[in-house]
Amino acid sequence: MKYCKRCVYPEVAVNLYIDEEGICSSCRTFDKFQTLSEEDWAKRKIKFEKIIKGILKNNTSGYDCIVPVSGGKDSYYQAHKVATEYGLKPLLVTYHANNYLPEGDYNRDRMRHVFNADHLVFGPSVEVLKKLNRLCFRKMGDMNWHAHCGIMTYPIQVAAKFNIPLIIWGETTWDISGMFEPDDFVEFSARMRHEHMLRGFEWHDMLDDAIEKVNEKDLLWAKYPSDEEILKVGVRGLYIGNYFKWDPNSHAKMVQKKYGWKPRTEPFERTYRRFSNLDDRYENGLHDYMKYIKFGYGRTSDHTSKDIRTGYMTRAEGIKMVRKYEHVIPSDLYHWLNYVDMSEGEFWRLANSFRDTRVWRKEKNDSWVKDNIWGKEEAYPQKESPKPKRKRLERDRVTEDDIRPANLRKKLEEFVETDSKEFLSHSNEFVEVSCPACGLDNEETAFVKRGYTFKKCEKCRTYYISPRPDEELLKAYYSNSRASKF
Repeated sequence: MKYCKRCVYPEVAVNLYIDEEGICSSCRTFDKFQTLSEEDWAKRKIKFEKIIKGILKNNTSGYDCIVPVSGGKDSYYQAHKVATEYGLKPLLVTYHANNYLPEGDYNRDRMRHVFNADHLVFGPSVEVLKKLNRLCFRKMGDMNWHAHCGIMTYPIQVAAKFNIPLIIWGETTWDISGMFEPDDFVEFSARMRHEHMLRGFEWHDMLDDAIEKVNEKDLLWAKYPSDEEILKVGVRGLYIGNYFKWDPNSHAKMVQKKYGWKPRTEPFERTYRRFSNLDDRYENGLHDYMKYIKFGYGRTSDHTSKDIRTGYMTRAEGIKMVRKYEHVIPSDLYHWLNYVDMSEGEFWRLANSFRDTRVWRKEKNDSWVKDNIWGKEEAYPQKESPKPKRKRLERDRVTEDDIRPANLRKKLEEFVETDSKEFLSHSNEFVEVSCPACGLDNEETAFVKRGYTFKKCEKCRTYYISPRPDEELLKAYYSNSRASKF
């Protein structure tokens, strides 16, 4: 496999290409941003101020802009620029994906304490999120599709609803691939959201699934506003990375010092950085591992490539980091399996179906082999680290949910109800029987439940059903019963 000669990206990296000189498009675009002089950046700053002045002139909403935030370092930098430096009154908007790490929770909730900004936090039903985790993992190998959708949809809904025409995003979109050059001054677009952020899927693609039942009301937050709604308000999304020099390492230091922002306390298993993706435990973990399974590279390649370009490490050091981290199977695999109630075997069966054949080949011993940037092919078995204790093993007692999860019990009850109605349609074929305990014939009905008549024996007080199905009906029932097969 071909790798960039300057950073560590492979040629199969998403939306990236490597030119005839062996340099990737991300490095080439970075070079163009680097050629901008201080005078150039000053002109870009003036351009930014002119744009927002024109938008604010006609803004009657009450809020100057929306800043989509997760609580990460970039969110703090965006809010710093807007609220602290420019003195604007933003509405901070957060999509809560139910995956926050403790430091991420702290940083998100701290924002309205350190910035003069109101903060709107929205999160879908956890039951719906679990369904979408499973559904999208099966459909596209991405359990976090709902997060991409929520982050790129809900703030725009709020803008359209509250007539707020300006949205301030962070770094230039798809800077990791070098998709847009400095003079493009790219802005947020529905096309970019749909084709790249949402993988070409929309909320309606999640309906009518045979296994995970979600409906339109479950996904109201995922509906992108119509063109008419966008144009009526005049919504524009600006990336401040186009107007101010972007350096995530510098931003992290600044927001820690000025606002008390907290990086990750414990190290991540799949990258060396501790200041990225604290809003979603899987972004540096299982979600990133799926990226590695699909394309043969992960977030360590993203982080090292950026740090190589900005001079924080050498390419040789970056390769060492890639070799150390990117093959690691994260322990939060088991956290996710417990969260969505999926077996490990089912996970691997589905995960392996998404492997890119340009990257991987399977050996007879079930290992997967890939070419590496350090010039050596290596095999990677599926299980490389000890499985941590599941949450249920740490409890003092076993509950019914441990043995029979609630979602499975609910499905079973639905099947039992359906089978029972089908069974009762043959009630004219039921036969009267005597007490199965003492043989006495009883005529008095004790009660009726789900259409079945229960009698109480006058002699031994045994409760039993009569009339009841004969042997042939019972055989037919257990042969065709949905509940039995489930």
